[in-house]
Amino acid sequence: MRVFAKVVEQGSFVRAAELLDISNAVATRFIADLEAHLGTRLLNRSTRRLSLTEAGQAYLERVRMILAEVDDAEALVSLETKRPAGTLAIYCNAGFGQSQLGEMLSAYSQAYPEVALDISLSDRSIDLVEEGIDIGFFSSMQKFDASMIVRQLGVARVILCASPEYIARQGAPEQPEDLSRHSCLNFSHEYLRHHWHVNTKGGVLDVPIVSKVVSNSGVLLRDLALAGMGIVLRPSYSLGDDLRSGRLVQVLPGFDMGQVIMSMVYPSRRLLSAKVRSFAEFISARFPHPENDPWLS
Repeated sequence: MRVFAKVVEQGSFVRAAELLDISNAVATRFIADLEAHLGTRLLNRSTRRLSLTEAGQAYLERVRMILAEVDDAEALVSLETKRPAGTLAIYCNAGFGQSQLGEMLSAYSQAYPEVALDISLSDRSIDLVEEGIDIGFFSSMQKFDASMIVRQLGVARVILCASPEYIARQGAPEQPEDLSRHSCLNFSHEYLRHHWHVNTKGGVLDVPIVSKVVSNSGVLLRDLALAGMGIVLRPSYSLGDDLRSGRLVQVLPGFDMGQVIMSMVYPSRRLLSAKVRSFAEFISARFPHPENDPWLS
């Protein structure tokens, strides 16, 4: 269609071919193929000039409208790959999202005001492509498709914390076994429900605990710890600000309670949209040392 329109515009196969950067033979073949496909002649050819047939004239009018629509569509998509705009669908691990995403998303939105954010928080493992999600934040305890692009953000230490009021009232445990005598604020994961696990040189030590509260909300558990209700076990990204301010105090600091790796994940595509690329680069820039724990520094 483009070759046909250009030949008519130039009145010459040779000039049209030069402008389209193809050979005269290719231009001639394209028109012949187009006429064969349509089953009618579009151009009258003579040694001196070209002219449109009646069918060619009617076809040219529609072709020009079609090509204008195609150009508009290509320009729209091309613009999307260059300027961040549209809706960015984000999935995030609930604990990380509730404690970390607010400030980061606010800063990103100020930098890229044409991007709207659609955010889902959950602890389940999901298929980003199947659920139409552009980008996700996963912990190392969640599964995701191995074909995804993965950018590690940091390694969060799992830590035990309590409020100064609780420590003053109940005392601080000195050994992992002492946890059995304390009120524990526990995340509702079967792996943690009855035991907390301490990494030692001799292997993993399973410490029996009494769960004063069990919840699937890390934010609620942190609030209860702040209120002096017991000892909470959470990744550092959930508690870092409280530790720095002194609202919470780490207990058993010399013991290794494990770690959680946080990663940003998005589908592996050769041509990423500008909104995904800009967001991935914006977040990555905030975590320049992904091998460390940025939430306890």
